[in-house]
Amino acid sequence: MLTVSLLQTDLHWEQPAANLAMLEEQIWQIGQPTDVILLPEMFTTGFSMNAPALAEPMNLHTFKWLKQQAQQTGAAVAGSYMVQVNGQYFNRLVWMQPDGQYFHYDKRHLFRLAGEHQTYTAGQAPLVVQWRGWRICPLICYDLRFPVWSRRTAALDYDLLVYLANWPQPRVHAWSVLLRARAVENQAYCVGVNRTGTDGTGKAYTGDSAIIDFKGEALWHQAGSPTVATRSLDLEALREFRRQFPFEQDADSFTLH
Repeated sequence: MLTVSLLQTDLHWEQPAANLAMLEEQIWQIGQPTDVILLPEMFTTGFSMNAPALAEPMNLHTFKWLKQQAQQTGAAVAGSYMVQVNGQYFNRLVWMQPDGQYFHYDKRHLFRLAGEHQTYTAGQAPLVVQWRGWRICPLICYDLRFPVWSRRTAALDYDLLVYLANWPQPRVHAWSVLLRARAVENQAYCVGVNRTGTDGTGKAYTGDSAIIDFKGEALWHQAGSPTVATRSLDLEALREFRRQFPFEQDADSFTLH
């Protein structure tokens, strides 16, 4: 079993210190042992293009905060924030483990409608982390619309897909449908963590975070209000389902360029 905690929350616009303080309080509201704590996309700022003013080098404040939270909770903590490397900006997801080991994934699909591609540099490779007997593939928001990037193959095999998002209310139906689609087509658990509230550009968010099982059924879903949710996922049930229905044996082969 893997216990996963989701923080569906409003965010203070472009105020990293305020967001870190708020999220630390919410993490302590989990109130039970958990294996993974998931934060929304750009959890320190909201979905901002103001990277020149707000992006951090790796190993500074937010990185150290993630390390502290992982150490104190005994869980892996994951979220994305603005990172600056060699003059380039990345919407970078950091996966931090309690022993200080970490991995990162840079958002591949940058949201053109908001000009994200003009500010940030796209990532080049997906990530799969091994954690407490599970293989987990964490991705970011707009990646959800591009199924080839997350297609489960021999080269990209996992048990759990994770999407951390700032997905606005007008397109939230697509968010909910696509989370189910990714779970069904890959025969994997799929977790989506979205924010609530209104950002500094006036965009509204309803959350609609969800935990979807490998059959596309919602184990948990909530719209509207901020919440901290914790659920346990059954790896043996997933493996048995894959044994009974080995659909991947008939999948098309392909290569990403």
